[in-house]
Amino acid sequence: MPKAYVFTQYGGPETEALVEQDRPSPGPGQLLVAVRAAGVNPVDWKQRTGYQRPGQQRRELPAVLGNEAAGVVEEIGEGVTGFAVGDEVFGNPVAGGYAQYALFPVAVTAHKPAGVSFTDAAALPVAAATAWDGVRQLGLPTGATLLVTGAGGGVGVAVAQIARADGLNVIGVASAGKKDLVESLGAAHVPSGPDFAEGVRALAPDGVDAVYDLVGGEVLEAAAELVKDRAELITAGGKDIVEGLGGSPVVRARTAAVLDEVVRLVVDGRLDPLVTRTFPLEEAGEALRTVEEGHARGKVVIEVAE
Repeated sequence: MPKAYVFTQYGGPETEALVEQDRPSPGPGQLLVAVRAAGVNPVDWKQRTGYQRPGQQRRELPAVLGNEAAGVVEEIGEGVTGFAVGDEVFGNPVAGGYAQYALFPVAVTAHKPAGVSFTDAAALPVAAATAWDGVRQLGLPTGATLLVTGAGGGVGVAVAQIARADGLNVIGVASAGKKDLVESLGAAHVPSGPDFAEGVRALAPDGVDAVYDLVGGEVLEAAAELVKDRAELITAGGKDIVEGLGGSPVVRARTAAVLDEVVRLVVDGRLDPLVTRTFPLEEAGEALRTVEEGHARGKVVIEVAE
């Protein structure tokens, strides 16, 4: 039977397990995909603890972990057009991507170009798409300065690259150990920590034109003091407090069209998903710990053997 990495109840890492499950069957508007790679994101472990987006229903347990994946179409559900068995695709699975097989809704599934690996494609639907949505939401003019907090993680490295491709100046806040990574993206690095705002002011004495926050909490509050117009403050990390600061959450499009846009950037050489570590499905727990404990540089991906 196919394997999948699941959580059996809401809680900590002790609830996770590699199990065997029946191969799913695609419903209307769905694809059954043989997974070749699955991206790992902070939202994965947050969902295990019980986190839900507004309006989202609680998952039936055991629930497969993972929110982005890439693979090969095995079966096609009723009413699906534009896809065929054997197509290489990537997108947001219906119910988890850390598995040998997963169901993909066609609304958030795109064709993978031949020149993009499954591993890189699997790193795009959450991190790069979130980055794309936020940068487009801001709509900054060429030459504007964007401050990115949490610039060394999966979303942050994509934000920096997309912003630089748009002709923006980028200041990236990340740990000292990620200085080389941030600077390799064409961004100016400011070490994270309680005094990061002073480092930003040294580079932008009059303030920055916009903030893309990926941390939340006190970091978001401090970043709000650095932006010239609070309307240009967005966050994917502090949605609970951002409106009180005069900003707004990142508005996610969650469409196949966005996936087509971000993968085109990869093909054109303007975006590198920066997958820095890979793990086999049998080590999915270790992959998730790397992200959950905040040690990841760039993207972590689980590779699934054929």
